[in-house]
Amino acid sequence: MLSEKDFISKPYLLTVEKGNFEWSAPSNIALVKYWGKKPNQIPANPSISFTLNNCKTITKLGFKKKTSSIVLGETKEKFSFDFLFEGKPKEDFKPKIQKFFERISVYCFFLKDYHFTIDTQNTFPHSSGIASSASGMAALAMNIMSLEKALNPKMTENYFYQKASFLARLGSGSACRSVKGNIVVWGKHGEIKNSSNLFGIEFPTVIHKNFDNYQDTILLVDKGEKQVSSTVGHDLMYNHPFAKQRFEQAHHNLSSIKTVLETGNLEAFIEIVESEALTLHAMMMTSTPYFILMKPNTLEIITKIWKFRTETQIPVCFTLDAGANVHILYPENVSGATLQFIKDELVGYCQNGLYICDEIGKGSQLIIDN
Repeated sequence: MLSEKDFISKPYLLTVEKGNFEWSAPSNIALVKYWGKKPNQIPANPSISFTLNNCKTITKLGFKKKTSSIVLGETKEKFSFDFLFEGKPKEDFKPKIQKFFERISVYCFFLKDYHFTIDTQNTFPHSSGIASSASGMAALAMNIMSLEKALNPKMTENYFYQKASFLARLGSGSACRSVKGNIVVWGKHGEIKNSSNLFGIEFPTVIHKNFDNYQDTILLVDKGEKQVSSTVGHDLMYNHPFAKQRFEQAHHNLSSIKTVLETGNLEAFIEIVESEALTLHAMMMTSTPYFILMKPNTLEIITKIWKFRTETQIPVCFTLDAGANVHILYPENVSGATLQFIKDELVGYCQNGLYICDEIGKGSQLIIDN
């Protein structure tokens, strides 16, 4: 079993003066949620997620080796980088990158040897209410690992992806589930072979064809900034009166959904996924201090989904992230009826009528290797 020490950079075999890479990394939606974490971005319970296909971050990393001890006013002992969003400087995001570099520098010794230009964009609307930290940190981690692999070409593909997920986790916990695979497990679980708290792994057994091309339509209920950040919410699990029971429940639900994904039992899938979504928000409502991230329209949509499923027997269900937006999950073969239902009955509950159609994807993709 790999430990954190295994991800410390080995002596580099080559020297690379300059170049650029570009990767895309998708967002993901957890089916069994992680809520609460230990120091160093270790999850308090394991989680499993669908990797999305269309909602992704595309990040280009340009790099040039520092030629002297001073580059752009920075000493070689400091990180040197410019950050652009959609081609324009975005200074307010630089502290997050700085913190990320500080966290991963012990595992990537070369970071202080280069000046980086990070240019990133999202395929989904900016401030759409979809968390971009997972896709953003995953895309950046993939680029950093491409540079490390250029310095050490003997690196195996398996190690490359494991370390990319490991690094992404240090930027944003759920980002480790956006690196590779259509269904990804993060967190040690007794029934999931090779599962780890340090990085995400692809679901290790065969997935039933019922989940091929599974659909996720995201209803944008509220695009505003959350009143309580996910980081604060995670911290509130430390002294939560139901924390122990919740962590036990997550382990049990991961065992159950493993069987569901293997057997294709959609009725059981619906029960687990919706229960997990509501439990996540129940933890928020019973913490100290308590808070509510759902909006009235979130509840209206959930009620409508339940009514539609009862009347039609179409296996459509919902899940939620740490916010007000609703992810509607359903098999590809019921897309027509489900999308018509969304247009007829749910769009009116979305902010400005906005929703995004997505589906299960495969993880990060290399775009440029130069």
